[in-house]
Amino acid sequence: MQKVQPTDVEKEVTPIDLIVSKSDKDGNITYANPVFMKISGYTQGELLDKPHSVLRHPDMPKVIFKYLWDTLHAGNDVVAYVKNLCKDGSYYWVLATVKTAKNPDGSFRNYMSTRRSITENVKSIISQIYAEFLKIERENGFEASQKAFDEFLAKNNISDAESFNSFMQKLK
Repeated sequence: MQKVQPTDVEKEVTPIDLIVSKSDKDGNITYANPVFMKISGYTQGELLDKPHSVLRHPDMPKVIFKYLWDTLHAGNDVVAYVKNLCKDGSYYWVLATVKTAKNPDGSFRNYMSTRRSITENVKSIISQIYAEFLKIERENGFEASQKAFDEFLAKNNISDAESFNSFMQKLK
């Protein structure tokens, strides 16, 4: 897939839009609903068997995705704000809820992600928080960004996945 050049154009995700995808253990997309394809600008053929990271906007700090994957691998659900990159270089913000689906025998089936619109106020708050982590990451490396993220969690009394998810959901 060709590298996409980001633009300053934001695509609207409306309150009735529900973006849904499923992925395998490695984060490769195995299902994308029509809303996902419409907003991202990708066809089903362009998305299936590709990593979710094809949508990663360069404004997203790596530490957020590390937290997401570490939390999922530990068996917990994750709720987080994400800025995604569309095929045409535009972007969209969403509140993503990622859950692990299991087979009846308890084995891993897939990850399922649902994404919804967010308010302008939340965009303003979360983009400032993420910009701080990204600035640290670019100037001092990932380890410094991880340290800043850990300090942010401690400052906000976030000690586990449940309190992280609650913090994210309470932003208005």
